Amino acid sequence: MKVLSLTEPYATLIKEGKKKIETRTFKTSYRGELYIHASSTKVPKEWKQNKELMGLLGESILNFGTIICKCNLVDCVYMTKEYVENMKTNNYKEYICGIYKEGRYAWILDNIEVIEKPIKAKGHLNIGNYDGKNE
Repeated sequence: MKVLSLTEPYATLIKEGKKKIETRTFKTSYRGELYIHASSTKVPKEWKQNKELMGLLGESILNFGTIICKCNLVDCVYMTKEYVENMKTNNYKEYICGIYKEGRYAWILDNIEVIEKPIKAKGHLNIGNYDGKNE
């Protein structure tokens, strides 16, 4: 199974259905099922201080070093100036959950399913593979 590692709080925001677009500097041709892995990296101080972003979590508990949900990567959209402005104007909650800049890519996620018992695993750069073994 393919897996994508994210620093918290972003993995949990996906798990909770509050983030459905992952922003990246590079495109991907991969489409299909994808595990979302919450990396072991601590939440950066500047993100903790972002009250809008952290407020989206509510009472959610952050996860570290585990696969916490499964989804489908359904599209990869090149961000134009118009795309970024549209996100900022019409989908502000999603906008604050990523880095929206012209020239970046929006990875569109769908069919998010929570994994009831998170799976301990190591993270990967880009899209990695999870072989089903706890690491």
